[in-house]
Amino acid sequence: MKKNLSVIGIFIVLIFGLTIFTGCAEKKSVVTNGATQEQQVAPAQIPAQTTDTTKQSNIPAAPTNIRETANEQSSLMEATAKSPISDINFDYDSSSIRPDAREILKANADYLLKHRASSTVVEGHCDERGTAEYNMALGQRRAQEVKKYLINLGISESTIKTISYGEERPLDPNNNEEAWAKNRRAHFVVNP
Repeated sequence: MKKNLSVIGIFIVLIFGLTIFTGCAEKKSVVTNGATQEQQVAPAQIPAQTTDTTKQSNIPAAPTNIRETANEQSSLMEATAKSPISDINFDYDSSSIRPDAREILKANADYLLKHRASSTVVEGHCDERGTAEYNMALGQRRAQEVKKYLINLGISESTIKTISYGEERPLDPNNNEEAWAKNRRAHFVVNP
């Protein structure tokens, strides 16, 4: 009898331990149609190992504070904003395409038809409100809605891929309605 209780006790402890370790899930990105994600990492400062003081390292220094990182992000966003294709925005907790966004998508479709892009990636983005999992799913629904709309405008389905970044790549890192409205968007990456 004591032996059975010992075995049951060990079994319960083992099950409890496994439950705790398997309860922590990884954050995963939703990727469809073979699209890949690229992670940008700020380069670290590497000291030059040379005795010649006239040579200088061409490796940029890593940002030393949050403000520098934010400035680099805004510079990156400005560079992507100069794309001939415009982003569209969504209402809170919605994947429906707004009337103003329909006009932008028509102009985007005209550009894509004239310039014959080899592929276009539609990135779905969300604001930071809601869980990470919910925002990944919402971002994917937004990207899928944009893809359907572009297909209806004559763009070949085989050239459009979708990906969701959820809340992971905000355009504006602030915590207010104006920033959240900017972050609820579909962004386009065109490969000529």
